[in-house]
Amino acid sequence: MKIIYWTLAVLFALFALVQYNDPDPVQWILLYSGPAVFYAMAALGRQYRPLIWIWLAISLVWALTYVPDFWHWFQLGMPSIVETMKADKPYVELTREFLGLVIAAMGCGWLLVGKRVAGLKVTG
Repeated sequence: MKIIYWTLAVLFALFALVQYNDPDPVQWILLYSGPAVFYAMAALGRQYRPLIWIWLAISLVWALTYVPDFWHWFQLGMPSIVETMKADKPYVELTREFLGLVIAAMGCGWLLVGKRVAGLKVTG
């Protein structure tokens, strides 16, 4: 399990790292840094579950603000959002942001219930 935790910690850290050139980098770096730290802590045998719950809630509430934009993209027939890195259409950036929030929320959620689902003993 430690290998998975370290792998996810590095992955979320890389997500945070590539946000430096985003138009609003601070909020996205913070968003992805949270799960990176949580997975590193889990790999070290430590978890602060209340903070993970807060991060999960923030990610989900924030994602809800993008649901109309995501739905608009869906209604357009889900055109490619990865053809280029330049977001020349508004739905491209907004859909990517929605999906990023969902990924962060899923990362937090898996930390909270993953051990239970895998049948492992939960401590803390």
